[in-house]
Amino acid sequence: MNVIDVTPRPAAVSVVVRFLQSRVMSILGILFILTAFKWGTLLFVVHQYETAIITRFGKIVRTITTPGLKMKLPVIDKVQRFDKRILAWDGPPTECPTKDKLYIIVDCFARWRISDPFLYYNRLNDERSALSRLDDILGSETRTAVATHDLVEIIRVTKGRKPLRDEELEKSGTMLPSTIPEIELGRGEIEKQITERTRQKIADFGIELLDERFKRSKYNPAVAEKIIERMSSERHQIAARFRSEGRGEAANISGQKESDVASISSTATKNALEIEGKADAEAAAIYAAAFNPPDAQEFYSFLRSLDVMRAAFEKDTTAVISTNSDLGRMLKSMVEAVAPPKPAR
Repeated sequence: MNVIDVTPRPAAVSVVVRFLQSRVMSILGILFILTAFKWGTLLFVVHQYETAIITRFGKIVRTITTPGLKMKLPVIDKVQRFDKRILAWDGPPTECPTKDKLYIIVDCFARWRISDPFLYYNRLNDERSALSRLDDILGSETRTAVATHDLVEIIRVTKGRKPLRDEELEKSGTMLPSTIPEIELGRGEIEKQITERTRQKIADFGIELLDERFKRSKYNPAVAEKIIERMSSERHQIAARFRSEGRGEAANISGQKESDVASISSTATKNALEIEGKADAEAAAIYAAAFNPPDAQEFYSFLRSLDVMRAAFEKDTTAVISTNSDLGRMLKSMVEAVAPPKPAR
């Protein structure tokens, strides 16, 4: 059974109803929805590493912490995205004095993350403002910590460290036994103090500071040049002391060598003379024993006469010798000895 509505309608209402029911309006609605999808004015994606805050006319209406496809009102709603991952802070090098009045340049870095996106958006709004606030707070805490501790506390880490020793150099007096000053805290504890103090101050900004470390500590360039010159001068002094002691030791060795050579040479000469004297004494004893008998004495006298004759008549020599002299009798006996025997008559 069909029911027909016969209630009279105004002409304007009828026109509007027919327009909304027309195909043109349907096509426009579809195009509007497609445009909203295309330009992200209706749907948006929240990644796993993000937290999204939906604002409407600058006021926060909801916070999205779960990933996935989300919806918002086109045009009037805006999406603010915040990273849930650990973020890096690398501050500028800071020049500050230590407790013992030494100017150094400290370069630090830190790791942080957004702990409360709602508070973070209201107080800082973006990452650039957060990094600027970290520069101020971490820089101030670093300067305070450095100024309240000696340089050795900023550099050293371990307690009770024993230096390497060279016993030979210490025995020679060239280098004194080295000592390393003791530390109370060390760099690690100072970094923890800076982290805790900064963490308390930035908690009101929705930021959690995970850790802060010293990247590098160095002297001011003007101070470093003087320190290098002083260290170089000390090394040159030690080297000059080594060379001086080396030359002295070389002179001692050379003098000892010459003394040993002279002692050995004199001992050898003494022994040689003693041996030569003993040999001469033994030779004289042998000669005396050999020429002691009468026959030997005559033979020795004969040999000495021959030596005299050989020396006297070495070249053409004319001499008048008496037959009564020893030499004349010797020559005469020699002539008789070599003369042929006379024939018997």
